Amino acid sequence: MYEDIKEKMVEVCHKMWQKGWVAANDGNVTVKVADGLYLATQTGVSKAEITTDKIGLIDDDFNIVEAVEGWKPSSEVKMHLKCYHDRPDVGSVVHAHPPVATGFACAHQSLDDYCMIETVIAVGSVPLTPYGTPSTYEVPDAIEPYLQEHDVMLLENHGALTVGADLTTAYYRMETLELQAQISLVARLLGGAKDISRENIDRLIGMRSQYGVTGKHPGYKKYPSED
Repeated sequence: MYEDIKEKMVEVCHKMWQKGWVAANDGNVTVKVADGLYLATQTGVSKAEITTDKIGLIDDDFNIVEAVEGWKPSSEVKMHLKCYHDRPDVGSVVHAHPPVATGFACAHQSLDDYCMIETVIAVGSVPLTPYGTPSTYEVPDAIEPYLQEHDVMLLENHGALTVGADLTTAYYRMETLELQAQISLVARLLGGAKDISRENIDRLIGMRSQYGVTGKHPGYKKYPSED
């Protein structure tokens, strides 16, 4: 069941590993397939080694609905379920540790430059959510205040989380985040990123519907860096 979606999840997992966004058993991917039903990647398996049989079906209560014997989801899927619960428009969630973006998270800095046209349209500012111990409900609680305005978040000292209407969108947002982090880092080394004017930022945000961009956008919002 859901073989086409599972194959797409496998493709995304392999890309994440190839790009160096995950190491060892890091990261997790989920897709909503029906009300209260989600496909999830197996815990304890490298994303380089994910195959369709390592993807199982769970419900809203974290129960295993369908999977091969011995399969278990990552306990971090709790934060995925929080996204689905609070955002009915979300169809997929991706969690990874892209190095440059995660560097911002480890430096306790939000990624709120409005300096690149494509990122302004697709993502907007990226907040830094408070620290939460992995596998606990601290992480879902930490991201809750940001979910209604953001599709992309940095997790303090942890990594990144992206959501989308579908798996491709959620994955592309992770790509956009990491590229923006790289660009922002270089700009800061060169003396600081220069934001687009407020007038042009508003114009770019207004073009989201023209480009068919789904999801949430914070508008023009800055977050103070945390030391």
